[in-house]
Amino acid sequence: MIGRYAPADVAALFTDEARFTAMLEVELLAAESLAAHGVIPVADAAALRARRPVIDAAFVAAVAEREAVTHHDTAAFVDVVQRAIGGTEAAWVHYGLTSSDVVDTAWCAVMTRAMDVVVAEATALRDALGDRAVATIDWPITGRTHGMAAEPTTYGAKFALFALQVDRDRERAARARTAIAVGKLSGAVGTYSNIDPVVEADVCAALGLTPVPATQVIARDRHGEVLYACAALGTAVESFALEIRHLARSEVGEASEPFAAGQKGSSAMPHKRNPVRAERLCGLARVLRGYLATGLEDVALWHERDISHSSVERIVLPDALTLTVYMLREATALARDLVLHPERARVNLLEGTRGLVFSQSLLLALVEAGWSRDDAYRAVQTAARRAVEEDRSLAAVAAEGTLGLSEADLARVFDPERLLAHRARFVEALTWR
Repeated sequence: MIGRYAPADVAALFTDEARFTAMLEVELLAAESLAAHGVIPVADAAALRARRPVIDAAFVAAVAEREAVTHHDTAAFVDVVQRAIGGTEAAWVHYGLTSSDVVDTAWCAVMTRAMDVVVAEATALRDALGDRAVATIDWPITGRTHGMAAEPTTYGAKFALFALQVDRDRERAARARTAIAVGKLSGAVGTYSNIDPVVEADVCAALGLTPVPATQVIARDRHGEVLYACAALGTAVESFALEIRHLARSEVGEASEPFAAGQKGSSAMPHKRNPVRAERLCGLARVLRGYLATGLEDVALWHERDISHSSVERIVLPDALTLTVYMLREATALARDLVLHPERARVNLLEGTRGLVFSQSLLLALVEAGWSRDDAYRAVQTAARRAVEEDRSLAAVAAEGTLGLSEADLARVFDPERLLAHRARFVEALTWR
């Protein structure tokens, strides 16, 4: 992931140094388990850990240099580790293992830590949205369907629904974290031909992973589940960001992104205050969905394994996890600092729509007064058209008396509070609060 969208703490999980550190720990834990079960000398296993190499830039360079000879990255890694440890004890490194035992188990350990961050950041976004929902549940705003004014809703209802969506995706991410928190040390085709299952159990326990049956590789539907969780969270963020973009439009003006001192909205037009953060989040969500499609292509492999997935995963898994954290943090800041304009929202609702948002209420009042539904519908439709053509409110047209409703009836029809009487249900659904 390019540095622009890579939070340092998550990006650090996916450096070459971090990858080789995780792989080395798998190798050392395997040797220690072999020693504990009498396969290799205990002193030799202790020597491996005592003389383990420092994983730094020089180590990474040495592996790259060796890989130019071996054309096999894990074999190059093992060669460099053995050379650094030295002595006869070094021969026990990678004993009974195949490359995927080390790479997949280490990779899953790293992704598990990354998913812990994803779940934590998803929780933070959910809570930020929930806080705004509670604070603004009584603030009316025009509800829109097809981009057109429909009936009143509230800012809080919008925030609550986004919070609920994020919470569902947070739960999906937690399940994906469990799915990827696995390991395997079962040899070339997963049959434990040269290593006892107890070693797998010991290593996985030390790493906080669950041992699972496998071919030579851990099943890639698990990795696909991680990518789905990332894409789903990205889409939840996009849904929120897209709403902000619409509400921030000049002719709507019901919300706006915070604008810092010294910030410029345009290089050419000084008046511009564009919803750039929301636009960025909408764009990046597309990248996550692309990674998901690519990752699902990795699930089906030849027989017990091939390496068609390997090159893909080196790109999409670190990028997806890093980008997801970036997007969640940006969205949380946006949810927390978003500037709302409830006065403009009220004007848009009551004056900008000429009261047409109450058309269903008027229709139902006529039905209650004994009209057939179709006659009532046509009468209200005609009144609404007149309101637009004559630049009057629907309430004024309805008050002319042609519909036969009393003043009290009309007051009830055009009361926004009546339509929002059940708004508390939205915040009551935020059960984690």
